[in-house]
Parts: sequence; C-alpha cells; structure tokens
Amino acid sequence: MASQDWFDKDFYKTLGVSKDVSDADLKKTYRKLARKYHPDSNQGDAKAEAKFKEVSEAYSVLSDAEQRKEYDEIRAMGSGARFTAPGSSAGGFEDVFSRFGQQGRGQSADFEDIFAMFNQGQGGAGFGNGRFGQTTGGFRGYGGPQRGADVTARTTLDFITAVQGETISLQGDDGKPFKVKIPAGVADGQKIRLRGRGRPSPDGGESGDIVVQIAVRPHPVFTRDGLNLRLVVPVTFTEATLGATIEVPTLGGDVVKLRVAPGTPSGRVLRVKGRGVTTSKGTGDLLAELQVAVPTHLDDAARAALEKFQELEPNENPRADLMAKARR
Repeated sequence: MASQDWFDKDFYKTLGVSKDVSDADLKKTYRKLARKYHPDSNQGDAKAEAKFKEVSEAYSVLSDAEQRKEYDEIRAMGSGARFTAPGSSAGGFEDVFSRFGQQGRGQSADFEDIFAMFNQGQGGAGFGNGRFGQTTGGFRGYGGPQRGADVTARTTLDFITAVQGETISLQGDDGKPFKVKIPAGVADGQKIRLRGRGRPSPDGGESGDIVVQIAVRPHPVFTRDGLNLRLVVPVTFTEATLGATIEVPTLGGDVVKLRVAPGTPSGRVLRVKGRGVTTSKGTGDLLAELQVAVPTHLDDAARAALEKFQELEPNENPRADLMAKARR
C-alpha cells in the first residue's frame, strides 16, 4: 500500500469502530463483517467482494499494534498538513509527493527517501523501520486472515451412552480438559465438530475446530439398525408351537411383554413401537427376532413324550419348498 492510501482511507470508519477500540472488540467486529461480505457467501457480487477486501485491509493494519501506531501518527500529521495555509513554509505530505513527482521524470522516488526527508524536517522523528504502508496479518488480497488449524480427538463410548447421549470431558492436546455434548443416537465412526474450539489463527482470523471421532463399544444384547434396536430372543419349542406371552428386555433394563402366536417359526421379528433410538430425526422401534431354542438335555420322560409326539405330528416336510425352489 502506498503511503498516500493511508492518508485517504479511514480504516476506523471502514470497520465502523472508534479510534480507541479495544483489540477484542476490533477482532469481533472484523469477524462479523468478514462473514457478511465474504465472497463465498456473496458469489458474483462485486460490491461485496470489494467491501470484503476493504474490511480485510483495514483490519490487517489496525490489528497490528506497530502498524496501527504508525497509521494513527501519519493520519494525524497528514490531516494537519492538508490544512496548512497557502504560502506557509511548512510543506505537507501532498507537497512531498508532488515534489517527488517533479524530480526529473525518469527518476523514481522510494519511501526510504520520504522517511529521510521527514527525519530531517521533524528533528529525527521518523515513522519506523521502513515498513511504511505494508500490510501484515492475514490479508492476502482475497481470502482474509488465515483460519486456525483443526484439532482431532477420539473417544470410545458405551453403547447406552451413545444411544441416550451425554456430556463428557476430554483432554485437549494442550492438556486442558474440555466438555463435549454427545447427542442422542450418535453412531460408531461418527464425527462431532466443535466450532471455533481448535487452534487459534496466527493472524487474527477464525480459530479452527475440534473434531471428535466416536467409537462405540458393542452391546452384549442389542445392536443398531438405523434408529431401531435389534435383539435375538430365544423361545422354547412349546412356546413357539403352542403360543405364549414372554418378557423381553429393553435398553436400560425395563422389560416389555410380547405375545408369541401359536405356530411362530424361528426368525420371526416382533416389533415394539417407540422403544428404539430417539434423535432429532425421530424415534425407532425395538425389533425382537425370535429363535427357537432346541433343548440339549432331556430326561427319559421328556424323550418319551417327544417320541410320542413324533408319531402323532403331521406328515409334513418343512424342506419341501426349499427343494422345489432349488430345482428351478
């Protein structure tokens, strides 16, 4: 940026802040304006893009303490120079530039020459180290300040915690603990992003995020099927054949009663409405898959009774349909 730009541009007005604005309020105001005018949010809007560049330019100067001091001094001196009475011997900044413009048209004047003139004219009071008008910070002509880096964290949850949700504490890479709200129904492998909780920006931009990757321990009874919970429920041969009312556990320990109809085959699924996973997207069901348990130990009386039943059971081949389909 040429020094003349610093005379002509009021960075405080561009950002809509007072000259005594604190660093924190300056940063807060800049972030708000950057989000409002960012090209990604205003695609094709040339005015918004120009405004974004003005805002970023202003912040890059005012957020740097040394540059802000130089800017304030130059603006103050420049303001005084512009009101110098005609014929006065005290030349203003505009006189300096016009003087350089008249120095043999083929010669170029650099800013160090300008500093030398002011040092001589002002009793050695210069304006810093030759960085007159340079912008530091994050402004790069388009993208604004650099965003801070993301931080990755991992945690393993119990099945019931993942289903019901909970607020847990984790330790960051800086050793400090932070809270994470686990939403109900989080799934194994899912990632939770904590906005603005990652590494700070090196030049006044937005902080990065913390990305927490979730692993869920398997449950000995229940499995997830979307928003539904599944479990396998053993039933005896007589319960499946004659029908029965059985008790089935739900996640958390409560039990519900299910009616097994007579002649229920192994593999049939019974549904309990609303006893699955509850999230903002809805509530699932509990799906109980019945599995006929074959007795492994029979006393003589039970064996005799089964052999008698075998003699009386219908003469049906349960594999007949299977065999017919296999031949197609």
